[in-house]
Amino acid sequence: MKPRSRVTPPLLIVLALLAAACGEGPTAPAPPAPITELPRALTLAERTVVDATGSFAFDLARELAGEDPGKNLFISPLSASLALAMTMNGADGTTVQGMRTALRLEGLSEAEINTAFQTLLELLDGLDPSVGLAIANSIWFSQGTPPLPDFLQRVRTHYGAEVAEVDFGNPATLGRVNGWVSTQTRGAIPKIMDDLPGNLVMLLLNAIHFQGDWTTPFDPRQTETRPFTRGDGSTVSVPLMQRRGTLRGAFRGGASMVELPYGGGAFTFVALLPPEEGSPEEMLAGLTPAGWNDWLSALQEEEGVVYLPRFSLEWEKRLNGVLGAMGMEEALTPGADFSRLVPGGGVWIDEVKQKSFVEVDEEGTTAAAVTSVSVVDSAPPEFRLDRPFLFAIRERLSGTLLFVGILNDPEE
Repeated sequence: MKPRSRVTPPLLIVLALLAAACGEGPTAPAPPAPITELPRALTLAERTVVDATGSFAFDLARELAGEDPGKNLFISPLSASLALAMTMNGADGTTVQGMRTALRLEGLSEAEINTAFQTLLELLDGLDPSVGLAIANSIWFSQGTPPLPDFLQRVRTHYGAEVAEVDFGNPATLGRVNGWVSTQTRGAIPKIMDDLPGNLVMLLLNAIHFQGDWTTPFDPRQTETRPFTRGDGSTVSVPLMQRRGTLRGAFRGGASMVELPYGGGAFTFVALLPPEEGSPEEMLAGLTPAGWNDWLSALQEEEGVVYLPRFSLEWEKRLNGVLGAMGMEEALTPGADFSRLVPGGGVWIDEVKQKSFVEVDEEGTTAAAVTSVSVVDSAPPEFRLDRPFLFAIRERLSGTLLFVGILNDPEE
């Protein structure tokens, strides 16, 4: 079942104070040891990158929600940031400035960005042994168009990128690319590309896979089919999970937030329910990283009950339009400067695409995302006269026009 974006109070999260709460159910195994702090403090650059990723996340979500109002949305800002940060290592001039603006990474040098991403990923790896988090990067380049050595050295060192030289014209290459995607996402996303452009020079991929069991799971025997109110006011019956006990929640102006931990508590699921007369899109429109942090700081432990639909959804979107609006328009045009990517430059980003998947049930959450960045060079011009066109018959040397016409329907 795939719920729509807007949710209303009868369904998603009802956080009520209880005098005593204790659900009956099977004896659960002891939860993992709680994780209350990072192994070390974040560096200034790491903190700046984390804050930038947060700003990028809300700005990107707002742009995408505006394109498809009332529809489901599920993005990985980290996946997009990593794929584009890798690509940015090959950009120069105003192109790299625009990409840095779009990623909200202004004020940091390339070296600071690369090092911060590298050490941040090292910090996240294995942070909670009871939660599975895998992040992988790869670069596929066309035979005869090798990336510059300095570019390869940076992406290998800081992003752990696998590098492969391939023949994009060989049908088997598409299978290899999609096979990598499927492997890295544990099959959650079977493929990222349906075909490979004829002028593809390089394909940069990031894949993220997350598998987390709830610290306190939901009892499947408590799951009941209940109505879910869609954004348009209609209702649909969905399996609604419920759990009573200690919860971290907050209420403000008719809105509510609840946080549910996975494993040792380093990773959590956070749901923000708008007021009854509002919508998630309206809340997102005014939400800033500071506002989000204010909500999080208001969370308090309460004895309560949470209701959450069991759901799964898949999402896919070409991100060119929103990224251009966010500042990196030049990188998406033939005027881009990627002279630090391949000898002589002359290439640009033809497509940035993300596919994602999430499944939430009584045991926990599985989530995955893949972001692809397709870098191309000039392709032979194509003239596809498969829609109405103007035409003429002329004498070329004198320029005399003998006939002029418009073809709207070849079978008329």
